Amino acid sequence: MNPALSLEIRVGRGKKVATAIPTYGYMPNAARFRVVANSMRGSEMPDTETPKLAIIDDRALDRECLAQSLIAHGLGMDVELFSSLDMWRNTAESRHAGILINIGRNDVCDDLFINDLKRLISEFPELPIVILAENRDLRQILRAFEAGVRGYISSAIGLNVCVGAISLALAGGKFISVENPDDLRQLLVVAEDKERRRTAMFTQREADVIDALTRGKPNKIIAYELNLRESTVKVHIRNIMKKLHARNRTEIIFKISDLFK
Repeated sequence: MNPALSLEIRVGRGKKVATAIPTYGYMPNAARFRVVANSMRGSEMPDTETPKLAIIDDRALDRECLAQSLIAHGLGMDVELFSSLDMWRNTAESRHAGILINIGRNDVCDDLFINDLKRLISEFPELPIVILAENRDLRQILRAFEAGVRGYISSAIGLNVCVGAISLALAGGKFISVENPDDLRQLLVVAEDKERRRTAMFTQREADVIDALTRGKPNKIIAYELNLRESTVKVHIRNIMKKLHARNRTEIIFKISDLFK
């Protein structure tokens, strides 16, 4: 059996701020281990369950350093590390407050990645997902948000801002990392153009139904939230499928994303 390792980080007068504990022992090619934040707890504090953040990155050193750095800068969450989305899916304990996907220099618009991301958001529509990337191209940022992510963080920003962006996304907000005001204006212009094209193609009710479908909501919930009969929702979905030449709800989501790239 491989021995389990523990690492304590101490600052100042020996104060312990974080402990890294491999969940299943250490192996040279281990795919995941657990980083426990704020491990020092006073006896007077209640033993409440700490929320967990999943970090997904196929580079072991990068994901481990990122986890430790976020905790050291006040993330205040337990962190679990995974090498891929499939590994996260296959984990029995995949109950996380959110997911941070570090893609490094990879392209968000890569067909394999964007399709996998869309499937993940369709399967877990209420789970906040944040992208961390080196690429700040506006086209990538738009594609990521169209897929349904809650945040797009540039690796050029500081750790304190990164922690704040993750916290904002997990609390229900959205974060876009745009350093140049001109880039932000361009982003808004592109978004407005897409909205005009979408409005020309779909009625307001159809657009509302599309938004709900991209969040993975069933017909009964869509009907309740839009104050419609479930039969009316089905009519809207049929009309949307006809306009997009889609065969099912999943194709609607993919075709909408491709149509308004």
